[in-house]
Amino acid sequence: MDTKTYDDKTVVKQVHSDSSVEDGETISMNAGSGHLQRKLNGGQVQLYAIGAAIGTSVFVAMGSYLPTGGPAGLLLAYVVWSIVCYAINETYAEMVCYAPVPAPFIRFASEWVDESLGFAVSWAFLLSSILCIPFEVTAFQRLLEYWTDKLPVYATVLIIMVFYAFSNCISVRYFGTIEKWLATLKVFLIFFLFAFVFVTMLGGNPLGDRYGFRYWNNPGPFADYLEEGTTGKFLGFLACLTYATFTICGFEYLSLVAAETKTPRSILPVAYSSFKFRLLFFFIGAAIAMGVCVPYNDPTLNAIVDGDVTGSGTSAASPYVIAMDGLHISGLPHFINAIIMTSVFSAGNGYVFAGSRTLYYMAESGRAPKIFTKTLRSGIPIYAVLACLSFTLLAMLNVNTGGKEVMGYFIDLVTTNQLLGYMSTCFTYIHFYAAMKKQGRSRDKLPYKGRFQPYSAYVGLFATTLMILLLGFNIFFPGEWSAKWFFLDYTFAIAFPVAILVWKVVNKTTYHPLGTADLGLGGDVQRIDDYEAMVEPEPLTGLSGFIERLFGGQWQRKTK
Repeated sequence: MDTKTYDDKTVVKQVHSDSSVEDGETISMNAGSGHLQRKLNGGQVQLYAIGAAIGTSVFVAMGSYLPTGGPAGLLLAYVVWSIVCYAINETYAEMVCYAPVPAPFIRFASEWVDESLGFAVSWAFLLSSILCIPFEVTAFQRLLEYWTDKLPVYATVLIIMVFYAFSNCISVRYFGTIEKWLATLKVFLIFFLFAFVFVTMLGGNPLGDRYGFRYWNNPGPFADYLEEGTTGKFLGFLACLTYATFTICGFEYLSLVAAETKTPRSILPVAYSSFKFRLLFFFIGAAIAMGVCVPYNDPTLNAIVDGDVTGSGTSAASPYVIAMDGLHISGLPHFINAIIMTSVFSAGNGYVFAGSRTLYYMAESGRAPKIFTKTLRSGIPIYAVLACLSFTLLAMLNVNTGGKEVMGYFIDLVTTNQLLGYMSTCFTYIHFYAAMKKQGRSRDKLPYKGRFQPYSAYVGLFATTLMILLLGFNIFFPGEWSAKWFFLDYTFAIAFPVAILVWKVVNKTTYHPLGTADLGLGGDVQRIDDYEAMVEPEPLTGLSGFIERLFGGQWQRKTK
């Protein structure tokens, strides 16, 4: 059988002689993706998720928490939250690989739990995506200031808007290609920085200084925060943990491209299975590397964090760059800054994509104006893209407010909504698991069987709920109270259940008790099954094919 996919509706297939369809005949079928088109291959899917998840935080902002928790506090925080994210990944993976529909985790919450939960989740995720756009643009402006502060903020914002518009308004296939190469640069930079730390700590630097794990001994593994002694060290770890909940993400962005993946049942299980290890390696590896190359009491780092000198949010605040300067390695920081800028651009570009697809599904399901369902012939939800692009203008806040403070606003708002989304998805999985069991369906036959379920979902549900409550813990200490930061930390946590209640009362939605969920999603799962049966993956050849095999994990399709 020779099959080739051209879009989400049309398949050209050479069939067996006993088929009712003639060889080479064009047939129409629904791929369970609405008006979106299945054009993304495995490498593009994997690298998009990496690109959207890894921005300035891994290279710069994570280091600003080194003085708060110390190297051990920072590392422990990322290890703990990585374990939680592993559990959350298993809930997303099992459900999305089973039903790769548009905005899957939003639809699952609506149809397997309650329409009111889907309404609240859709707005929470939309807000977390679109608020990340100005965050990354703000970070881009701050990185640019490493070289010059002559370019006005509004000029940077408008230039980036143009590039984001171009990337997101062409075919999703070309968007995937752009993100693939930008994310490849990002992965290269991560490994380059890890190699830099490894070589220099062993004495491969102009000073010949074999510093090893010196800074874990002096000034020590943990820093004090708010209090002294053991309490202060624990609070330092807790502060790092709250930032880790913002930094470590990605499985939700992998979910959002499910409806635009060429062969989701073969690509997504591999992507989810390998993605968690790669992503967690990047974050945990960065926490280790930053804690090795500079001490948490480094004067330059602390002066930048405290605002005593300029450089917050720029590459000057990166522990890697501080280490390079301390080791008298010139020139390299400029190269690092340039690559970090492409990384930040890629992350913001990915958030435009994520936000627009969420808004598209919200409009289709009646939670946003219908105009956002309008797509171009290429399958791009054009008005949804333009609406998300408009939030880039929030980066203009930098004109009158310090960039560091503005980035803090976005971090707090995004983190709350992100955790609410994870919490809801874990709760939804519990309903999915119960329905599978009660309806006599074997999870062994699923495209992806989540590990340690349903306990992984319980761990994710408990941990995300706890962290939502702890996000603003520092403002409750003497002398730390701030009404502004209380609002930023907890408003959405209060608004979320209110939104569920209001939507339920107004629309008289129905709660689906455990075990009663429609696992077929109104026939869409069967349509995806039929589509998958008709489509055969294309062969992977050349450099592009190698990158897809490397990051998509599909080595079996090396030749055809």
